[in-house]
Amino acid sequence: MKPVRLTLIAACFAGAAFALPSMAATASASLSMDSVNAAGKNGPAAKPGTAEVLRAQIMLDRAHFSSGEIDGATGGNLRAAIAGYQKAHGIDGAGSMNAATWTALNADSADALTSYTIADADVAGPFQAIPEDMADKAKLPSLGYASAEEALAEKFHASPALLKRLNPGKDLARAGEQIVVPNVEGTEPLPKGGKIVVDKSSRTLTLFDTAGKAIAQFPASTGSEHDPLPVGEWKVTGISKNPVFYYNPKLFWDADAGEKKAKIPAGPNNPVGVAWINLSKPHYGIHGTPVPASIGKTQSHGCIRLTNWDVMALVASVATGTEVLLQD
Repeated sequence: MKPVRLTLIAACFAGAAFALPSMAATASASLSMDSVNAAGKNGPAAKPGTAEVLRAQIMLDRAHFSSGEIDGATGGNLRAAIAGYQKAHGIDGAGSMNAATWTALNADSADALTSYTIADADVAGPFQAIPEDMADKAKLPSLGYASAEEALAEKFHASPALLKRLNPGKDLARAGEQIVVPNVEGTEPLPKGGKIVVDKSSRTLTLFDTAGKAIAQFPASTGSEHDPLPVGEWKVTGISKNPVFYYNPKLFWDADAGEKKAKIPAGPNNPVGVAWINLSKPHYGIHGTPVPASIGKTQSHGCIRLTNWDVMALVASVATGTEVLLQD
């Protein structure tokens, strides 16, 4: 597929399902591999905890109904993921993890957490701190990961804090170290997509197959009062992996005075992440992000932002000409 040159695009990057306390409040709770892998196997727990939340996040991710960055915490992204999964599978529940939802998810017999041995490639780098200033970003040869920890977290769709919690005392920068990770690799790829629907109110992107069935849902950041989501019917006009970003401060309402145009190199910490799906609406697209924790929780500059792993799943399913509906 012909790459898309990202010129003159709008500024497209950032700035209860369970009756549970917050992640911070449950930080002392046990989170062993066994406890997480057993959570929900016999239906909802009388007193659900972080193990249930974490397994739900992982199993939903495996089913392509993502709650974004896997962190073991409840929130709007998880509620939306559960509700989307239930709707797609004809389950009542209004976003709560009821028995029918666990039964459906438990049809996937894979463990939620698995062991992984850190490979040489995971820690090879090069790693470098990423500056905030666009002009400083433009001076770098690429915008790769800042650390092996960040690279591993993105590989397993997890927050760095969760990886640390699952692996106390482990060195996440050492090849050969055996660690515990969310079991999100090697799942079935999505079939051919027929239509994308982005919903502003639920902050989600839903992918339908060519028969009109919902086959995936991802949390999304979808605009702001300064750069609202361009509601309407559009089409995919091109896809670019590992795009270079051409920064034009004139397109950013919050650009600093005196900023100049800049060519920002490719990489997972590029402002539009690892992929750009160009839309027939000029200057707009669906793309990744260097800040996965922000997805569905902060505003964008008009475009539709997904986590890097979710946008890559979408890229593998859609093509030029795919219908895109953006709605309130």
